[in-house]
Amino acid sequence: MSSRTATLAPTPAGLFASRLRAMTVGSVALVSLLAFEALAVGTAMPTVARSLDGLALYGIAFGGPFAAGVLAMVVSGIWCDARGPSGPMWHGVAWFVVGLLVAGTAQAMTALVVGRVVQGFGSGLLSVALYVIVGQAYPEELHRRIFAAFAAAWVVPSLVGPALAGLIVEHLGWRWVFLLVPAVAVPAVLLIQPGLRSLDATVPSRPPNGAVARIGWACGAGASAALLHVGGQQRGVAAVTVIALALAGLVVCAPRLLPPGFLRAGRGLPTVVGLRGLASAAFVGAEVVIPLMLSRERGLSPTAAGLVLTVGALAWSVGSAIQGRIPVPASRATLPRVGLCAITAGTATVALAVRPEVPVTVAVFGWAVAGLGMGLLYPSLSVLTLELSAPGEQGRNSSSLQLGDSLFAATVLALTGAVLAAGSAPGPSSYLVTLVVAAGLALFGALLAGRVVVPGSTRPGG
Repeated sequence: MSSRTATLAPTPAGLFASRLRAMTVGSVALVSLLAFEALAVGTAMPTVARSLDGLALYGIAFGGPFAAGVLAMVVSGIWCDARGPSGPMWHGVAWFVVGLLVAGTAQAMTALVVGRVVQGFGSGLLSVALYVIVGQAYPEELHRRIFAAFAAAWVVPSLVGPALAGLIVEHLGWRWVFLLVPAVAVPAVLLIQPGLRSLDATVPSRPPNGAVARIGWACGAGASAALLHVGGQQRGVAAVTVIALALAGLVVCAPRLLPPGFLRAGRGLPTVVGLRGLASAAFVGAEVVIPLMLSRERGLSPTAAGLVLTVGALAWSVGSAIQGRIPVPASRATLPRVGLCAITAGTATVALAVRPEVPVTVAVFGWAVAGLGMGLLYPSLSVLTLELSAPGEQGRNSSSLQLGDSLFAATVLALTGAVLAAGSAPGPSSYLVTLVVAAGLALFGALLAGRVVVPGSTRPGG
C-alpha cells in the first residue's frame, strides 16, 4: 500500500463513528460555508457596487474569483499528491478567510475585487483538498454517503442563503455578508485537523513532472473563464468578441488540464470528468432560464419563480440521499446513466411550459425530476473519480473533475446570456432554445455513460 494511503482502523459503522465524527462535521461545515458565500455574494453584490461606486468592475468581481479558483484547483491537486491534503486545507482556509476580511472592509471596489480573488483562490484549494481527504480518510463503503452529505450541505444555503444575505444587507450592512463567515470557517477546519493526523504521514516529494506547465495552462484557462464572465455581461459586438476570445482560450488550455482522452471520451476517468461537465452545464443552463421564463411569460412573482428552483434543490438532496443508501449497482455506469436520463427528461418537461396552455405545475414537476437526477449523478461521479485514481493521483483527478464542472458551466452560462440578449428582449423562442440545448447536453451524456466502465476492470461495479 502506498505511503499516501491511510492506515485505516476497522471499518467504522458510519460517518459519525468516533474516529470520523469530527472530520465529518468539519468537512460538511466547510462545504456549507463555501456554498453560502457563493450564493450570498450574488445577493449582496448589487448593493456593494452602488455603495462603492464600482459598477464598472461588477463583472470582474465575479470573473476574478472564478479564475483564481481554477488556478487554485490545479495547484491544490499537485500539492495534495506531493505532500498530502493538510497543507492545501490550512492554506485554503487562510486565503478564504483573508479574502473575506479584505472584501468586508474594502473602501473601494478595487479592494473588494482583490479580496474576492483571494477568497476564490482559497475556495479552490479547499474544494480539492476535501475530496482528497475523503479518498484517504474514509473507507470506500462510506464514500457515497459522505459525498451525499456534501451535496446536502449545499441545499440549506441554496434555500436560505439568498434570503439570509438579503436580511443581513438590509439590517446589518453588506460588509457582514463577508465578515460573519470567518467566525465559523476556522473552528470547522480545527475539527478536521485531528483526523488528518490519523493518516499515514506522506513522504515529501517534488511536484510531478509537468507541474509548472500545468499551472501555466491553468492560468490561461482561468483568464479565459474570467473573460467568459465579463463577456456574458456585455451586449452586441462586444459580447460576441469577448466570448469568442474566451472560448478560444479555453479550447487551447482546458484539455491540457483534463485527463488524457477527454476529448474523445476515453473510457474510465476521461468520461467520468466529461459527464460531470455535461451534467453541470445542462443543469445550470436551465436553472438560469427558469425564473426569467416563469416571471416574464407566466406572470409568477420573483419569489414564486424562485420556489421552483427550491424544489429542484430539495430533489437534488433527496437523490443524493437515495444513492448513498441503495446497494452498489452491478455496473458503475448505472447511476450516471439514470441521473442523466432524469436531467434530460426533467429539462425537456420544463421546456413544455414555454407554451402558455401548459400548467406551471408541469415545470415544477420537471425541475424536481432534473434535481433528482443531479442528486443520483453528482456523488456517484465523485466516488468513481476516487475509485479510478491511484493514491498519488487523487489530487490531480479531483481537480480535473471540479475543473470540468466549473469550465463547462461557465461556458454554457456565457452562451446562454448571449442567446437571451440576442433580441430586444428574451422571449419564448430564446427560452426554448436554451432549454433544448440543456436537455441535449444531458442526453449526450446519457449516451456516453457506458464509457465510464473500463473493460476487464476488477474494481467493484465495473
